[in-house]
Amino acid sequence: MSILNAKFKSKFLITVISLIFLGLSAGCKNQTPNFPEGTVSTLTESPVRVTSTSPAQPDGDTISKIQGAAHISPYRNQFAEEVQGTVTVVRSNGFYIQSAQPDDDPATSEGLFIFTEFVPSVRVGDSVSLSGRIVDFIPGGGYGNLSITEMEDPEITVLSSGNPLPIPIILGEGGRTLPSEIIDDDTNGFVSDKVLFDPENDGLDFYESLEGMLVQVNDAVVVGPTNQHKEIVVIGDEGRLASLLTPRGGIVLQAHDFNPERIVLDDLLVELPFVNVGDFASEPIVGVMDYDYGNYRILVTQRPDFEKGGLARSESLEPADQDQLRVATYNVENLSALQKQRINILAGQIVDDMGSPDIIALQEVQDNDGNEGQREISADQTYQGIIDAIVKMGGPRYGFTDVDPIPEVDGGIPFGNIRVGFLYRLDRGLTLVAAPRGDAKTAVQLFDDGKGPKLSHNPGRIDPTHPAFYGSRKSAVAAFDYQGQIIFVVNNHFVSKGEDRPLFGEFQPPLLDSEYQRMNQAQVIHDFVADLLEIDPNSRVIVLGDLNDFQFSAPINLLEGEILKNLVETLPLEEQYCYNFEGNSQMLDQMLASESLSKRLISMDIFHLNSEFNFDQQFSDHDILIATFDWN
Repeated sequence: MSILNAKFKSKFLITVISLIFLGLSAGCKNQTPNFPEGTVSTLTESPVRVTSTSPAQPDGDTISKIQGAAHISPYRNQFAEEVQGTVTVVRSNGFYIQSAQPDDDPATSEGLFIFTEFVPSVRVGDSVSLSGRIVDFIPGGGYGNLSITEMEDPEITVLSSGNPLPIPIILGEGGRTLPSEIIDDDTNGFVSDKVLFDPENDGLDFYESLEGMLVQVNDAVVVGPTNQHKEIVVIGDEGRLASLLTPRGGIVLQAHDFNPERIVLDDLLVELPFVNVGDFASEPIVGVMDYDYGNYRILVTQRPDFEKGGLARSESLEPADQDQLRVATYNVENLSALQKQRINILAGQIVDDMGSPDIIALQEVQDNDGNEGQREISADQTYQGIIDAIVKMGGPRYGFTDVDPIPEVDGGIPFGNIRVGFLYRLDRGLTLVAAPRGDAKTAVQLFDDGKGPKLSHNPGRIDPTHPAFYGSRKSAVAAFDYQGQIIFVVNNHFVSKGEDRPLFGEFQPPLLDSEYQRMNQAQVIHDFVADLLEIDPNSRVIVLGDLNDFQFSAPINLLEGEILKNLVETLPLEEQYCYNFEGNSQMLDQMLASESLSKRLISMDIFHLNSEFNFDQQFSDHDILIATFDWN
């Protein structure tokens, strides 16, 4: 999983009642229409500046005073009276207003959400005067989220109707310049307690200064494809502000740069299209700035059209030569024998795209009946289904091996019993070194038979009862003989980042609540490899899998230590990604090798078959890592 991410989040769908329409200035041919309640604007022209006809704002309570230059309203839990604004967007449980007479301070938002609980009676374009209680509401269940300043229990007076709307604030060139590197650098604790409010420098403060306001993104390019929640992530101005773009159109997460210029488009008000990384909007995108589920987001008010950017899947690899060994790692995302169509897709990827690697380390292999039943533990039918499909597609025959888990102990979908496992080719002289197959509770032991390190069990779990693996998938090692040389493959699926706090959350810098466990897991695996290399420093060892952390993170640095080299870092920085979360292209899967193996590296490839494509086109949410070694 990505940073500060939970793979599954609930989302309440709210039916839009009325959407924003953009008025044209006096003298233009088209005047602002007055749409009946429940209709949708079909505006196709670019928005232009308008002049409000609303009455002048009195010197009393104003939206900018209520919002203040802060994340918490100076009016919190107080009563505000006769607050005036123009209705810009109507939702089923409230509406947004924006001041027609803004102040001259860009740090204070001119927008405000009015919570009515039920469908409000106002319409877009109404000029209203409101009195009510001001609260800072924490959405999305509250965990780790920032608050939204709202008015609740409002008394509403409609002053006039059919007024033109304020011009949207452009995010980027020609408008407000977005911070492109720093999310927050002046808080050490809760954002609600921060003293310095710096929207010019901090992405967190920049978006807060626009809360509830109409905003516009020009020349938007997709960096996060349509996800299962129907959200899209874009950057504006064709990515000219981005510090590091991928060759395929995404934006790369770096140790010093988590890309605050990413903009989440939310489908709360209108349906969003299915798009891939690199697709681009044909018109400006307009909506209201809101916050939910750990992110500032634009509630898009008119369905945007996107043009295809021509994203294609990675070019196929040619099969390895006889004197080469090819190793792959792939998180197959809860694959079971019941998923015949997905098995066929995987087989096609192995044969047609990956060049039929010699060893394939898999993560998230479910038992035979997946999460449909409670009796199965074995995944033999799942593996055999993959093997048979590969042969049917003209590929080689594989063998398989794994260690069955204890039911409902290792995490994952209930009753799915996910585990790590291995496929290995049977037609290239590759064999599994003879040793008893391990079980769920038995820790594999290393010993020296005088010819080098040997495993007590093959495959075997690495210290499965260690507290580091509590509630998490267990790491397993397998030894293979290829042309008389042994390779030890350590397959891992570390605990996810789902418990980490959001990047745009209430605590800065974000608390990495799950990192402690990954650090402990990394230590266990590092020590195992160190013991193996102590027996024979020339041993060929590869440590791989879904490690759920970045190549520059503390757990991966600990795992690497002085004994392993991360093969991912042999690639150019702009190519170091295999996962997309909230528009950040990042590395969660890793491949690390001992010196005797890393020096034999011929090529390191990341096969982009999934992460950059919309969720409806993905086999998995992970891409594939493949390393090819000179074996002789």
